[in-house]
Amino acid sequence: MLLVTGGAGFIGSNVVASLNEAGRADIAVNDVLGSDGKWRNLQKRRLADFVPPGELFRWLDGRKLDAVIHMGAISDTTVRDGDAVMDNNFRLSLRLLDWCTETRTPLIYASSAATYGGGEQGFDDDNAPAALARLKPMNLYGWSKQLFDLAVVERAAKGAKLPPQWVGLKFFNVFGPNEYHKGEMMSLIAKRFDDARAGRPVVLFKSHRPGIADGDQRRDFIWVDDAVGVVRWLLETPKVCGIFNVGTGRAESFRDLIGSMFAALGRPEHIVYVDMPAAIRDSYQYFTQASVESLRRAGYNAGFTPLADAAKRYVASYLDTADRYR
Repeated sequence: MLLVTGGAGFIGSNVVASLNEAGRADIAVNDVLGSDGKWRNLQKRRLADFVPPGELFRWLDGRKLDAVIHMGAISDTTVRDGDAVMDNNFRLSLRLLDWCTETRTPLIYASSAATYGGGEQGFDDDNAPAALARLKPMNLYGWSKQLFDLAVVERAAKGAKLPPQWVGLKFFNVFGPNEYHKGEMMSLIAKRFDDARAGRPVVLFKSHRPGIADGDQRRDFIWVDDAVGVVRWLLETPKVCGIFNVGTGRAESFRDLIGSMFAALGRPEHIVYVDMPAAIRDSYQYFTQASVESLRRAGYNAGFTPLADAAKRYVASYLDTADRYR
């Protein structure tokens, strides 16, 4: 049996879907469904169990699992409740790490590109504790993920006991089906699709940096199937350990992303630019781009879907259909 924490969330539910499609139904999901329709992310799935967060460690007691895929977290970068974030993203992760260590269970967990902050130190997934400690996350979420990354690599550096496989995945800008419950944390293509389809203009932020055009702020956008592909490969490659970037290695602009969406709809671009709110101008990231050399050296050789192709797939198979869920 596999345990997927956060299995009703965006990436987690896509992991569950991919495993189902490969013939696995022995999957337990640990998550909170709430009242925002997140249950729909699992409505087509086959599960062996559903475990509420408050019951997780009682449920784990005495169990033998093939692996824990730990995608659960408070991932909203605007959340300010530091105690809740630390309980969910750091302390719970440490307890899972200890359980996986004691039971010799592989652990694959979600870190985040948010650990890189503004990118002043670059986007190299160097696992050395000193390199990780130099990173300066710009929000509470990124800091909580960095703390857990540091806890894991410091144990590894000291030769302390760890699970037989331990892997942290620094996801960059993942987009695709089942992200609709995330509200303002959805990808821009999901947030702006209904405007584009209705003939309304899509609003993007102006640039407030010299030499960078409006809409030319860049991110490493990665199609969710490609991110899930890394998780699936790791399950099949248990000797690989470490913290790895999960991105395409190519930064593209928000204008490119929205242009690809309009192209998928067969419509000309209709974009307007508005001033970025003053409150976020000083902390806004203008560029992210994953270094994927470490993942390649570890043996991952699958390709990544080009942005235009991913946008076309998202629009045609999900966003522009009666049922947007995977």
